Amino acid sequence: MRALILSVIFCTLLLNAHAQSSTELDHLLSSGKQMPKILLVGTFHFGYPGLDSHKTAEAYQIDISSPQKQEEVRELVDYLSRYQPTKILVERDADTEGLMSQYREWQAGKADLRKEEIDQVGFRLMDRFELDTLYGVDAISLYGQLAWSADSIHARPILDRIYAEKPDSLFESETDDKYWEWYELRDQRCIELPLLDYFKEINSLSHVSRSHGHYVLRDGDDSYDGVDGLTISWYSRNLRILKNIHMIETEPEERLLLLIGSGHLPILRQQLDASPEYDLIEFGALRSWHEGKHHKR
Repeated sequence: MRALILSVIFCTLLLNAHAQSSTELDHLLSSGKQMPKILLVGTFHFGYPGLDSHKTAEAYQIDISSPQKQEEVRELVDYLSRYQPTKILVERDADTEGLMSQYREWQAGKADLRKEEIDQVGFRLMDRFELDTLYGVDAISLYGQLAWSADSIHARPILDRIYAEKPDSLFESETDDKYWEWYELRDQRCIELPLLDYFKEINSLSHVSRSHGHYVLRDGDDSYDGVDGLTISWYSRNLRILKNIHMIETEPEERLLLLIGSGHLPILRQQLDASPEYDLIEFGALRSWHEGKHHKR
């Protein structure tokens, strides 16, 4: 018994020492300074533009402008308002003047909100917190840059070989088929759940992790084409988005909110969670935040 007690004490001391050591290392990387917070808000595209590989069937498309969904949007915005963002980042390129023009028209009562998440969620948050800038952080991938540049003559044959036969998927397997069923089931959940509950579900760590799982399946041949294609397209685009986030000047006390298609979350979350330059805030953690007192719209 005495040996058991001593063993427990030794393990406890060892774990505490390890925790202290990890804290010291983390403190060294962050210099002990306050870091800007960033909240990732994964979303579906409210207007269903049909630009993604998975396209939502018409039967599962919601009308975001309906009275019921407008009430649910306001509930979602109220929930996000607990975070009190100081900067709103969206899935658009850096030139957001068109969006800002639309925002000012809406603010002046001269235009309605469009059926887009940027308008429905982003504009409402900007108005509530009196923000004057919308930051576009989207990026073209290395694949897109190589394929459509004036000097694509050398890269094009390689890109065509990688993508021509598998434009929608890099994999052909039973698990790949199940993922397409998984997307359809997720679409069905969108019409079954209130909007805020759906957002909590698709932004949960387990859902984000499984969402990324489709990209790490083993492909069916012995070439590197699949992983090369993934690297220069999807990974490249997301890492470039991360670069654009880095280029936004921030103060330590700021709270960034990124509104972006949920498929982007796995890579961005992994990178930002590892970064000593940001404090990543979990979507579900806002349940315990106190909502600020701001006018509602």
